[in-house]
Amino acid sequence: MNTAAYLSRIGLPGLINAPTSADNLRALHIAHIEKVSYEALEIWLDRTTTVDPLESAERIIRGRGGYCYHLNGAFSELLKALGYDVTRHVGGVQNRGGEPGITANHLVLTVRDLPSEDNPGGEWLVDLGLGDGLHAPLPLVAGTYRQGPFEYGLRPSEVAPGGWRFEHDPSGSFEGMDFDMAPTDMSAFVDMHRHLTTSPTSGFVRTASVLRRDAYGVDLLRGLVLSRLGANAHSLTLDNARDYFTALADVFVLPLTDVSDQEKEKLWRKLNDAHEAWLAGDPS
Repeated sequence: MNTAAYLSRIGLPGLINAPTSADNLRALHIAHIEKVSYEALEIWLDRTTTVDPLESAERIIRGRGGYCYHLNGAFSELLKALGYDVTRHVGGVQNRGGEPGITANHLVLTVRDLPSEDNPGGEWLVDLGLGDGLHAPLPLVAGTYRQGPFEYGLRPSEVAPGGWRFEHDPSGSFEGMDFDMAPTDMSAFVDMHRHLTTSPTSGFVRTASVLRRDAYGVDLLRGLVLSRLGANAHSLTLDNARDYFTALADVFVLPLTDVSDQEKEKLWRKLNDAHEAWLAGDPS
């Protein structure tokens, strides 16, 4: 992996030889979450992806984003290259109305040996892949934490012995997330990745979603509906291709320089057709 190019992509080239510390981990997390969007547009572009962290890192360096396997997978490689003690874990996101479980629909990271004034134990929950979730790392200590407009909770998991439960804010897009503390490798996510990127029941397949978190809230683009949660909340429909691709570039730092004009035209037609079906109440 080209570590220097990755750091330049997130605007922190000066950290290439910086010491590992809680402050630098926080800086890396915040820069990444604000400059690399949570997105699965490759599905809508009919492109295949894998859970290989190096493949994900190269795509991020080229200006794209990804979802949890891509974002956390690539970030774990960046952290390792910078000398951090990072571990991957199997997690399970619980959607609203669903049941908690370790379903492997989420990759979680923890980082150890970085004590700070507010976290003397030095273990941190690191997660770039929760969409409207974390803006900065959380101490892996039971408690309640506020980041911008959202209040989060951490406590021992009831479905993963020895593991942890992340509780999202009531206004968030999901209920919570549990994860097992046992280390894992990326092979644990291959089957679920295939399901999430191909199944008609997958939320990524049903709706083209893009999210970008900042200190004050989150921008969301679901289909053609652009919304803001938190400061300056609003919602509007992008009813032409120019506005849609301008929003991707300006709001989500996704200029799609790797996508041809023909591919953009095809993507717009698919998005517009899906939007029309949604307006008509088509459940598919």
